[in-house]
Amino acid sequence: MSAQIRKRKRDIEKNYQAKQFAAKLRRLADCIEKGNPFRIQIAGERIVVPSNATINIEHERGSSEEEIEFQIKWQL
Repeated sequence: MSAQIRKRKRDIEKNYQAKQFAAKLRRLADCIEKGNPFRIQIAGERIVVPSNATINIEHERGSSEEEIEFQIKWQL
C-alpha cells in the first residue's frame, strides 16, 4: 500500500442556507486571491483544496431546469 491513504469514492450534494453559502464563497475567494489552500468540511469529511487546483464554472440547460456549477478540481 502506498504512503497515501486510499479514500472511498464519494458523490455528495449538500444544500446550504444563503448566508452559509455566501460565507463559504468569501473564504474560498480569499484563499484563491492569496494563493492559499482552502479547507472545508462537507458531510463530516475534512477536505483540503490545494492552491493549484483548477477552477471553472459550468452551465447546463435542460428542458425543465438550468444549473450553474462552480467546480474545483485537482489531482490526487
